[in-house]
Amino acid sequence: MLNFITRRLGQSAVLVLVMSALVFVGMYVISDPVAVLAGEDFTEADRQALAAELGVDRPLIVQYFNFLGNVIRGDFGSSFVYNRPVMDLILEKLPATLEVAFLAMFIGLVVGIPLGVYSGLNQKKPATKTISFATTVGYSIPNFWQGVLLIMLFAVWLQILPASGRGDTVEVFGVGWSMFSLNGLSHMILPALNLAIYTICLQARLARSGTQEVMYQDFMTFARAKGISRERIVRRHLVRNILIPIVTITGLQLGGLIAFATVTETVFSWPGIGKLLLDSIHNSDRPVVVAYLILITLMFVTINFIVDVTYALLDPRIRYT
Repeated sequence: MLNFITRRLGQSAVLVLVMSALVFVGMYVISDPVAVLAGEDFTEADRQALAAELGVDRPLIVQYFNFLGNVIRGDFGSSFVYNRPVMDLILEKLPATLEVAFLAMFIGLVVGIPLGVYSGLNQKKPATKTISFATTVGYSIPNFWQGVLLIMLFAVWLQILPASGRGDTVEVFGVGWSMFSLNGLSHMILPALNLAIYTICLQARLARSGTQEVMYQDFMTFARAKGISRERIVRRHLVRNILIPIVTITGLQLGGLIAFATVTETVFSWPGIGKLLLDSIHNSDRPVVVAYLILITLMFVTINFIVDVTYALLDPRIRYT
């Protein structure tokens, strides 16, 4: 088991290192922070002085290794645009993204799994066809288009929910959270619902396929033959078995919601890390973009590592493969 964990840690470290190099080189190729920050009245000497101040006048390999050395010490550098430490910016925006992502995941699980189980148990009912059609449509519609439709319906036509902004926040341990105020919660509903639609559809499809597979297993047939009630079979045997793949997908999808809420945050003007990323790309703010993508890579690597180790603990065959 120790060898398995060591091997996975080594692979994860290599992945993060390769990802950091690709992102750093990519930002160097497509962006020029001096061109973005320099004013029209800047002379060539002013531009060179600005490049030296930002540290982009040195060879790329030197810049990259300096960056790695700083990262090892926990320093991701300072933003070119905001002139603030990158980690301060990300940690300031992170709570807004986390609360929307967790609310979206909660809605997706609470709604999606029961819909999927119902569809799997009642394959011939008209409601099942309706659920199947709705999940297919929701799974296929682009995220930004869903957001526009939600704004038109709830903010423009019905005028019951705000269309943008974060609303009032309440500080808990020095961090502002929208979920603890009614005004902030009303602002969270639309962006969370926009993220949750895809989650609902995915969880419903997973739960439905899992239900259809498990219902015809021998232990389920034996349970029905013993005369156990349908409700108890579903609760005690069916749900426990279909949750194994759902838990795996849920962990990875939660990481995806946190990392790729960029479109939703832009549509609803939600001040999270996704909107910070887009603004930083637009402004060629290289330290913010590189730090963001490296942290997201670390998050996914950590989630995958936990899943791998969990599987190895549950199934000894995996650790010896």
